[in-house]
Amino acid sequence: MMKMSGKFLYFAYGSNLLSQRIHINNPSAIRAGIAKLNDYQLNFVTYSKRWKGASATIVPNKGSHVWGALWEISMADMEHLDDQEGVRHNIYIPLMVDVENPIGEWLNCRVYMQTAKVQAVSKIEDLAEDHQPSAIYLNTMLKGAIESGLPQDYLEFLKRIPHNGYEGEVDIGADLNLKF
Repeated sequence: MMKMSGKFLYFAYGSNLLSQRIHINNPSAIRAGIAKLNDYQLNFVTYSKRWKGASATIVPNKGSHVWGALWEISMADMEHLDDQEGVRHNIYIPLMVDVENPIGEWLNCRVYMQTAKVQAVSKIEDLAEDHQPSAIYLNTMLKGAIESGLPQDYLEFLKRIPHNGYEGEVDIGADLNLKF
């Protein structure tokens, strides 16, 4: 896949899997497929006031992988994406990583990783209570993963993630009708 001038590829693995969610702050985002980030693990660590639970991050972990959506976004929206991810507040940092799409192509993408240090977990079901996402955040991820066409075994993995039970209102700048 060729990158067009003035655009960048973004690898989303959390709430930005869902098209309604990413378009709140990044109206230029165009879905560009799915891909796998090797040698990283999905985890949750920093409590998000916006989502009322821990938000997703990636943690280096040899032999693991994280599936996500690829978005082609205008360079003009990069600042909006950085703001959404809390880069200015040192919550996430942007990284450039190589991801592999389902037909074996390697693509260089922007991704965000939390600055808080966390160890890989041996089983996602063992996620500490204070590291659990809210039910509504996890539901956003699941809806986005289904919408994105992530592999079935990865969907089953996401369904095993424990949540803190919060299903109320969230402050994301739009009503995405995410209630259960």
